[in-house]
Amino acid sequence: MTIDLESIRQTANLELLARQLVEGFITGLHKSPYHGFSVEFAEHRLFNAGESTRHIDWKVYARTNRLYTKRYEEETNLRCQLLIDNSSSMYYPQEGKGKISFSILCAASLAYLLQRQRDAVGLTVFSDKVEFASEVKSTPTHLQKLFSHMQQMLRQNPSGQQTKVAEVIHRIAEKIHKRSLVILFSDMFSQEEAIDDIFSALQHLRHNKHEALVFHVTHQPTELNLAFEDRPYRFIDVESRQEIKLNPAQIREQYQKNMQQYYQELKLRCMQLKIDFVEANIEQDYQKVLSTYLSKRGKMR
Repeated sequence: MTIDLESIRQTANLELLARQLVEGFITGLHKSPYHGFSVEFAEHRLFNAGESTRHIDWKVYARTNRLYTKRYEEETNLRCQLLIDNSSSMYYPQEGKGKISFSILCAASLAYLLQRQRDAVGLTVFSDKVEFASEVKSTPTHLQKLFSHMQQMLRQNPSGQQTKVAEVIHRIAEKIHKRSLVILFSDMFSQEEAIDDIFSALQHLRHNKHEALVFHVTHQPTELNLAFEDRPYRFIDVESRQEIKLNPAQIREQYQKNMQQYYQELKLRCMQLKIDFVEANIEQDYQKVLSTYLSKRGKMR
């Protein structure tokens, strides 16, 4: 199942869309990723009408002719902080189909998945400053608050809004007191911050015993490969508003070489810090995001 980015803005219910995507993903796995996260049996309790039948103990039903569900002790309670880069470059390549829409839907799906597991989730939205920061909770009411804010973000289209990834990560590292998983959605394009600054911040997270998962969100055809027609273009930086006129064919080879070097360095330095770095192409299947998260979640148990 792939993401139709255009449908994200059109839908009036981000929660419904996230739920459909998660449940479709789970069905495709043939084995629920929820199974095994809470394996220590605690007690039976009477089944209440309207509840999921997933945890009914059918052996007890066969003996007693009464429906009981199994309750479990949580082995681990994950605390997860979702970070979404809301700078202007995240709204590329076009309104309603940009990197921000992909990031919001993936973050919403992860939030839904976390809450279903009774894990605590928080959301931080940032550009060159923190624009929104929630508490980290596992309640349905809290999840509704996160969905509501992300739904509002889908209607935005900021202009000239830059980003400060390193500054925000440093702040998160200082703010979080319990071991957590920090998941970042960003194109990692920052004019003011050098790559050293970003990885100093990520190292700060790791030093404080937190796990990190970086989804590098890009429109790969144009941002990595400069796949434009061989004719003159006027390119405008959506954050600084600087303009340049050129034919992509004149610089394509050197551009691709420079971008490849940049992304290889991102990958290498993440690997050195034992941070999962994932290339998230907005034109590809969203399932890569969910499967990577589940793999990371399993390693943290």
